Amino acid sequence: MFNVFDVAGSGMSAQSLRLNTTASNLANADSVSGDIETAYRSRHPHFQAVMDGFDNPDSVSVRVDNIVRSGAPVEARYQPEHPEADEEGYVYASNVNPVEEMVNMLSASRAYQNNIEVISTTREMMQRTLQMGQ
Repeated sequence: MFNVFDVAGSGMSAQSLRLNTTASNLANADSVSGDIETAYRSRHPHFQAVMDGFDNPDSVSVRVDNIVRSGAPVEARYQPEHPEADEEGYVYASNVNPVEEMVNMLSASRAYQNNIEVISTTREMMQRTLQMGQ
């Protein structure tokens, strides 16, 4: 029964990192660079379910396996007057899609809230179970 707290807690940590990554993406949505290689690319965490051991298969947690950069192309904008423009007059905008990031933020926020609800419900069930013996 206590494993529920571990799973929900690790899920909350993972969703918190997801929220922070999304916030970073949104903060860099309007950034530009003079080089296509250094242009900001959105980042997204990949989650992984992890069993804590073969001797205890009920003990599972969530962890962030990796944070990967998006492979979507960056946008080349012709702005020769921009101070970061390359020799051809182009700047390269990030590949962050603010609408997708807002949806991702809402999803992460709801997942975080669901983990809180799991912890709260489990705690309440445990308290009621203890009260049955009185």
